[in-house]
Amino acid sequence: MLKLQGISKSYSDFRIHGIHMEVQAGDYFVVLGRSGAGKTLLLETLAGIRSPDEGRVVLDGHDITRQRIQQRQVGLVFQDHAIFPHLTVAANIAYPLKRKGYSRSEIRRQVQELATTTGLSHLLERYPRTLSGGEIQRTVLARTLARKPRLLLLDEPLASLDVQYKRELQSLLRRLNQQGQTIMHVTHDYEEAIALASKVAVMDRGQIQQQGTVEEVLRNPSSSFTAQFVGIRNFFRGRVGSLPGKEHKKVVLDGSPLALLAPPDTPEGDAIVTLEARNIILSRSEPDSSALNKFAGTVQDVIPTPKGLEVIVDVGEEVAVMITRESLERLHVEPSARVWISFKASSLDIKKR
Repeated sequence: MLKLQGISKSYSDFRIHGIHMEVQAGDYFVVLGRSGAGKTLLLETLAGIRSPDEGRVVLDGHDITRQRIQQRQVGLVFQDHAIFPHLTVAANIAYPLKRKGYSRSEIRRQVQELATTTGLSHLLERYPRTLSGGEIQRTVLARTLARKPRLLLLDEPLASLDVQYKRELQSLLRRLNQQGQTIMHVTHDYEEAIALASKVAVMDRGQIQQQGTVEEVLRNPSSSFTAQFVGIRNFFRGRVGSLPGKEHKKVVLDGSPLALLAPPDTPEGDAIVTLEARNIILSRSEPDSSALNKFAGTVQDVIPTPKGLEVIVDVGEEVAVMITRESLERLHVEPSARVWISFKASSLDIKKR
């Protein structure tokens, strides 16, 4: 459906470059990146607000690289709620329909249909100043859908909403996608990506670092940047080798004195290793367990997170361990404390590189 072929664009002192991407009909494609990564500039280039310096934008087999925004079958919803304050909800939704020259009866029919789809039927005579942020965003979305875009582009659509309205809009976006609307959505929130995306691309400093299905990218990052960004704290590169007289394999980490024991069936050679923080046991004394990987170290930091407390332990390599507040108090864990970490060989996720 949509193909980006080597898109590059400079704006002010920033540049996106070498963007290759393909969005299939029916995809919910999320571009994930920090503020300043180039996500909005990419959307504006796709929408036709800006022309690329290099590359091609192809939609449904047609080169639309130089087409004006009005000629493209795309709809763009900005983060900042671009709405006509002097028009009612109904009039806002009707605006693009009037510009297309539809009859009054057809406009009324389509406005009602769009209002039903977006949950705005009871608000059609209200003005924007009386609406919540979520209601305004749904109005903007309904007005954009009135253009019947082949591709709906969303620029951080949930960023300014509270939890309740965010959940409602997520549900609406999922429903629109399930009904066949192809969506491309940029955000800095990886949990938002997990909740909505069928495919995802991670963007940093104007380039796509990794892209694929949610499982491929968020569960199996190919770089330390992607791993850190999606919340995988323990990401290492190393080399898997055999141990003379031993069944298990050994993983020697790059630039580190740390060596890990891995399952016997682990392929040998250069590898990427990830280890979920919740699969590591923290203790104050050497653990008496079947876990093959046991290391003594020093606590560097204790970081509160929504899912618990992240303890950073230096064991020759910094390792993040997730514990509960009860465990923190029971173990008296604090910076500079001597501790042990342990984890099973099977807890390591190892892929060849």
